[in-house]
Amino acid sequence: MTLETVDSLSEERWRELLRVRASDPGAVRRAYATRKRRSRLLSEAGTLFLVAADHPARGALGVGGDPLAMADRRTLLRRLLIALAHPAVDGVLGTPDVIEELLLLDALHDKVVIGSMNRGGLAGADWEIDDRFTGYDARSLAEYGLDGGKMLLRLVDSDRGTVPTLHACAEAVTALAAHGLMAMVEPLPYAWAAGKLVLRKDSAALARAVTVASGLGTTSAHTWLKLPSTDDPAVLGATTLPVAVLGGVPSGDPAADLASWGRTLSHEVVRGLVVGRTLLYPPDGDVGAAVDAAAKILEAAK
Repeated sequence: MTLETVDSLSEERWRELLRVRASDPGAVRRAYATRKRRSRLLSEAGTLFLVAADHPARGALGVGGDPLAMADRRTLLRRLLIALAHPAVDGVLGTPDVIEELLLLDALHDKVVIGSMNRGGLAGADWEIDDRFTGYDARSLAEYGLDGGKMLLRLVDSDRGTVPTLHACAEAVTALAAHGLMAMVEPLPYAWAAGKLVLRKDSAALARAVTVASGLGTTSAHTWLKLPSTDDPAVLGATTLPVAVLGGVPSGDPAADLASWGRTLSHEVVRGLVVGRTLLYPPDGDVGAAVDAAAKILEAAK
């Protein structure tokens, strides 16, 4: 029996979630309080494999040709439950709504849980680069017993919206470190082109983003970087901080995505993967197989 054949979110389980959401809001706080935390961040192999599900809160809902793929919450949760059931998956990265739904579904015991912090830079908005913190903050992450916070830092030299985001990320790094929690910073260099934001993939821009993010806050002791896959060792050689490879926008070619991640995972500073849509919405719909393939790539590289 494969993971795909298991009904991870049955009608009964779904209706109970809806009932609790409507009639017992206190259940969320109880679920945070009773979650069994994992004693360590890294796996026994010294790696970290997280599934990301913070895209919807930024209005990034499309996958492939479906602009609303991630809008159906029941489908998203079902796919997340399948992924989290895989023994190689260490945990999840998500916004409060998704994390709390998974908590209510009793799916996050002994898992690493990273809360997404800034989602205010809505995809496609004129102010997208001014990425306000609209999710978790350091205090709530510590209070709720989560394991860290993730922030997106898009660097656009021609856009002043970069400045408040830089400042907010620096403050978050400092606050998370004060609580002994991981600060996962995702620095991405972008440029405006024909009214659209375009990711700069050249090594010089990526290495610069790495060095900027590494210096944020009053200490880097708890900072991780979340970076795109790259074939240039100069990018990863720009830091000693632990790095997790991000999945990025699905290319539509899972084999190519896996190969790209594998090349980056072999670098000595890289510790793991944080992948969302590519694994949760694979072209063939087999989430279990997609997760398994990524887990094998990570294992082979380390």
